[in-house]
Amino acid sequence: MKEIAAALVKAQKEFGPALKTSTNPHFRNKYAALDACIEAVIDALNNNGIMLMQQTSLCEDGVIVETLFIHESGEMMGGGKLHVPAAKQDPQGYGSALTYAKRYSLQSACGIAPEDDDGEHATKSVQQKQAAPAAPKPAAKAPTKVEGKDTTWQLKVVAKPDGDHGEWSQLIIDATMLQLQQATTEAHVMELFKTNRNIYDEVKAGSPNAYEVLMDEFKQARAKHKEAA
Repeated sequence: MKEIAAALVKAQKEFGPALKTSTNPHFRNKYAALDACIEAVIDALNNNGIMLMQQTSLCEDGVIVETLFIHESGEMMGGGKLHVPAAKQDPQGYGSALTYAKRYSLQSACGIAPEDDDGEHATKSVQQKQAAPAAPKPAAKAPTKVEGKDTTWQLKVVAKPDGDHGEWSQLIIDATMLQLQQATTEAHVMELFKTNRNIYDEVKAGSPNAYEVLMDEFKQARAKHKEAA
């Protein structure tokens, strides 16, 4: 493993930022899509003799992805397997889960995190220089670990200790939407909300806009099941 380890160290020094070029229609914010994450690392890896591969494994309820680095010497290193359940048992559901798994597996294996593009950095720098000095306002921090009640519809979310509350709230929205898609009755929808009420209260406290999006998703889910009843 000596050669691939040395090559990965050199490659990581050349990794670029995973630019937030895609827009999430539910949270209305920018995020780094899979292609942006690949673009941030692929040239650096290839220039140092490393091929990037993302291997999938059989799974009944979703997808399992592992990011692999294969060196020209024949040495190989893996980033560990990541399991993501599919919201729906159809091609679209599995496709969405696969894209999600590949994106987070790649970010984890390469040690990269989404960053703002250069234009945003430049704009923020100019604004900071022009603005009058003011006391810094601490950003809302994400809870490191929040769990709903121990039932079938329980959500378990773990975030980085220094994580941004907005990104944490986006994870809550994603996880909730996966659960809502699996709900088959209005009672399921309400049970999901009641089970994880403490989590949604945390979202409301730190990200009011995200909370509004969540409540809209619950309203739409309830209305859908009422019409079907």
